[in-house]
Amino acid sequence: MGHHVHVRLSQGLSVSADGELIEHSRCRCGPTFTKVFEADDGKPEGGARG
Repeated sequence: MGHHVHVRLSQGLSVSADGELIEHSRCRCGPTFTKVFEADDGKPEGGARG
C-alpha cells in the first residue's frame, strides 16, 4: 500500500487589500493551498540606495 505526499506546485502570488502577500499552490491530485505572509508596518528590508 502506497502513501501519497502532496507536492505543492506554485500557481502564483497575489497581494490582499491589506498588503499581505498570498502564495497560491496546488497538488496534482486536486487539493489547493494558500499561504499568507503578513505585512509588517516597519521599514522594508534592503531597498535601493541612491
